[in-house]
Amino acid sequence: MRTAIATCAQMPDGFQEDDLAAALQSTWVVWDDPEADWAAYDTVLVRSVWDADRRRDEFVAWAHRIAGSTRLLNPAAVLEWNTDKRYLAELPAAGLPTVPTVFLEPGRPLSDDVLAELGTPAELVVKPAQSAGARDTGRFALPAGYGDAAALAARIHEQGKAVMVQPYLAAVDEIGETALLYFGGAYSHAIRKGPILEVGAELVTDDGAADPDISAREPSRAERRLGDAAISWLITRFGGPLAYARVDLLTDGDGEPVVIELELTEPQLYLPYGDGATARLASAVRALSSAR
Repeated sequence: MRTAIATCAQMPDGFQEDDLAAALQSTWVVWDDPEADWAAYDTVLVRSVWDADRRRDEFVAWAHRIAGSTRLLNPAAVLEWNTDKRYLAELPAAGLPTVPTVFLEPGRPLSDDVLAELGTPAELVVKPAQSAGARDTGRFALPAGYGDAAALAARIHEQGKAVMVQPYLAAVDEIGETALLYFGGAYSHAIRKGPILEVGAELVTDDGAADPDISAREPSRAERRLGDAAISWLITRFGGPLAYARVDLLTDGDGEPVVIELELTEPQLYLPYGDGATARLASAVRALSSAR
């Protein structure tokens, strides 16, 4: 089985997944390389394509195009769905609690009505519906930061992107974020990610800023239940298990876990934080590659 791992031009050798490349005996290939012969590979595994959110339409077209000549993991339909965070609007109806979110399409500014819809939070998070990591994301204390929050929303709209607005959940400052990793539909490991956003901080604009304060974490029973439920729903929605999925959770004001994102396109998988994680992911990729 010949496997390529798709990456971006800024990281032609991928990002900290040398062991995975060795386990799969794979080759790193830049996703938008015009000379790449994708049909020469049995499987293409999408990994560190960290510029795709800035060229989302081009990336989605690429995914559908090469899926016609090779097995793409994760599949093109998953990548198209997951690269626009408006997918979060589907989750509550599936019984998956999320951080309350209002999406502002271009032409709809941040307003008092939006804040009321979110329960008039003390702090606000504003970010693009198409973004990676914490890029172009701001945290604002209200009411002092209202003008800056509205200005960021307007700048995102100028890029032709929808804006997502959420209350900042204060528990993240003490508890952090829990990310659960699943390979081939099976739980692998989890990590704790410390808080990233600070009020008044400069926006992250680079491709692949390092996460602060990462450590292995044993998820609570409630977190595992929610993570497992999210994966079960994804399997049903897309007709089978995914090579990898990261379920990012925060704790709400009632102490219950809620989904902040389902990362299915280019997330860090924190393989060094789970014993045997690289082997489990490689096994999942091989199994899906050989499935008919």
